[in-house]
Amino acid sequence: MSDQKFSILILAAGKATRFKSEHSKMLHRLAGRFLGEHILQAAQSAKPDCLYMVIGHEKEELRKDFARPGLVFIEQNEQLGTGHAVMMAREELEKCPSAAVLVLVGDAPLLPPETLMHLVEIHRKARAAATILTTQLDYPTGYGRIVRDRDRVRSIVEEKVATPDQKRIREINSGIICFSRTHLLKHLGELTADNAQKEFLLTDLIEIFNRHRLKVTAFPVADSREVLGANDRVELAQIERHLRLRKAVALMRQGVTVVDPQATYIDPDVEVGQDTVIEPGASLLGRTRLGRDCHVQQGCVITDSSLADRVTLRPYCVISNSEVGAGAALGPFARLRENAVIEENARIGNFVEVKKSRVGRGSKAQHLTYLGDATLGQNVNIGAGTITCNYDGVKKYPTAIEDGVFIGSGNMLVAPVRVGQGSYTAAGSTISEDVPPDSLAIARSRQVTKPGWVRERKRQRD
Repeated sequence: MSDQKFSILILAAGKATRFKSEHSKMLHRLAGRFLGEHILQAAQSAKPDCLYMVIGHEKEELRKDFARPGLVFIEQNEQLGTGHAVMMAREELEKCPSAAVLVLVGDAPLLPPETLMHLVEIHRKARAAATILTTQLDYPTGYGRIVRDRDRVRSIVEEKVATPDQKRIREINSGIICFSRTHLLKHLGELTADNAQKEFLLTDLIEIFNRHRLKVTAFPVADSREVLGANDRVELAQIERHLRLRKAVALMRQGVTVVDPQATYIDPDVEVGQDTVIEPGASLLGRTRLGRDCHVQQGCVITDSSLADRVTLRPYCVISNSEVGAGAALGPFARLRENAVIEENARIGNFVEVKKSRVGRGSKAQHLTYLGDATLGQNVNIGAGTITCNYDGVKKYPTAIEDGVFIGSGNMLVAPVRVGQGSYTAAGSTISEDVPPDSLAIARSRQVTKPGWVRERKRQRD
């Protein structure tokens, strides 16, 4: 067994009691990810030899959403405390040939992997039985206090049982502890539920180790935000603001203009090119990619989509799972969804929805239009109020509009249908048959006007 090896155990079995929620705290959303995803990514980045997650409440959902190679789930069907969670992991910990076990709480989303690796290194050099990650708070109310004897930690005292002197201690327990695997497994069975919480508390091992004259140390981190936990929805929102601001600042330092970082929502995995401008109220979510010199105006929501260079989004566009080519302009109030592709220099205007369709280079659909399951060639003009009638109540059917076609206003294109290259369709037409190239299609009934009809109708009614 190498003293360089370590394993990580993430505690994620509890209910979201202080969240006032029926769902696991780990499954609440934070900056575009599940809350538990943040600590899991940090744990993976630290490159442990073994990685475990203790699950209980909503365990099947946690298995499904957090499953990945190398992660072993351990069930804690009764939540009897943090010490009990580690007891449930005993069999797995005995298998992993690591010298240290790093126990993490699942709700510390700001914890960087570098801090975890540094904690393990400090623990190894100190040859300690346990090393606690701590920090100093000006207002430590609610946290367990670190009771020291110089460099050694004697106990962790919870708020509800702390004396007045102990409550004045500003060094607090983060809930993150690195253990010697040997000492952890040897003394884990000494934990009892004979405490104020009536639970098996992992922190009670600190006093147990001291009784056995084993060394317990602390590793204080200067930036207390690293160990902040999301104990309720208020704290979750505070952490969200911090993460959003951190992402916006990083982009601005890379050459992106974020006009109002406090009013802009950008997920951690989003990428944005230089000289792009993002206005207030915009949301860039998931794995969205924006090129250079784009302009995203107020209220746009972009999810898991790719925008090339020089794209303009006017206010309140909604784009999901779609691609937009260089120089294209959309909006205001445009919607792209389900694999829409807008090619270079195309124009999608106000109240136009594009679903699972390709709009060719230089083509335009400027007003009040629905394009579903359609393929538009280059330089097509779609008149206002046009609809591709792609659904018969059972199946979806395609519409093909070839290069240079001019579709008149108020057209219904009843799929499957093809409009040939260079053709025109008259305003108000219902096109239900293919149109040959270079043709004019008129598909509307002749107008009938009856002079005096209204006057005669009123006379008869009176």
